Amino acid sequence: MTDAAGARGAAAATPGAASPMLEVVGASKSFRGLKAVAQASLAVLPGEIVALIGPNGAGKTTLFNLIAGALAPDEGEIRFLGAGIGGQRADRVCAAGIGRTFQIVKPFADMSVLENAMVGGFRGTPDRRVARARAERALRSLDMWLQRDRPASALTLPDRKRLEVARALATEPKLLLLDEVMAGLRPTETDQMVAAFRRLNAEQGVTILLIEHVMRAVMALAQRVYVLHHGEIISSGTPQQVTTDPRVLESYLGSGAAH
Repeated sequence: MTDAAGARGAAAATPGAASPMLEVVGASKSFRGLKAVAQASLAVLPGEIVALIGPNGAGKTTLFNLIAGALAPDEGEIRFLGAGIGGQRADRVCAAGIGRTFQIVKPFADMSVLENAMVGGFRGTPDRRVARARAERALRSLDMWLQRDRPASALTLPDRKRLEVARALATEPKLLLLDEVMAGLRPTETDQMVAAFRRLNAEQGVTILLIEHVMRAVMALAQRVYVLHHGEIISSGTPQQVTTDPRVLESYLGSGAAH
């Protein structure tokens, strides 16, 4: 699927396919007259791993913020599990089942790894035991349990990235939004993160929508890819389809950003 007009998702293209878990239809957002996201539409099916790629400044994080409730769309609809969530507060979007990471990782430096993950674990409950159990599951999923008592300030960049994911995962999301969690990692570290996300998807059924510049990770993880350029979805399809689309090569991959 490469036509942006058909970007309402794979569900419409495949008779009998599951309904989208997430559906963004014609979403737009402007800042002081500058359109950061323009009539963007995408869909993510239950159990999928979908990537959102594009050059810096394309509007990817703004679109994530619209989905996660950090921003309200000026136009368009955002639906999660069939219910409209566009314009809802971030805590309500999280309670509905969407967890997200942030591009700049900022753990609570003076707190332990476990305590940081428990921040997410307290979603919807005041019970410390429940929060700790959720945090433990998240840390074990990301091979961080043995570091649970370390202060977050002592972590390396790859481990801070994993802790950011663990905190989001401790909210027990149905859909996990990952914002450039592999940026700055070495190839071996990227491969470790890719393996962890595959396990989360296959073993825990977590659906994933990720923003990523590291094409090594996109090609290894994503079943489908959307390409955003100047706020517009210009292409969508399998990784192989989008990486051979002339519009993508001209606007993004051909610029060397894929390397």
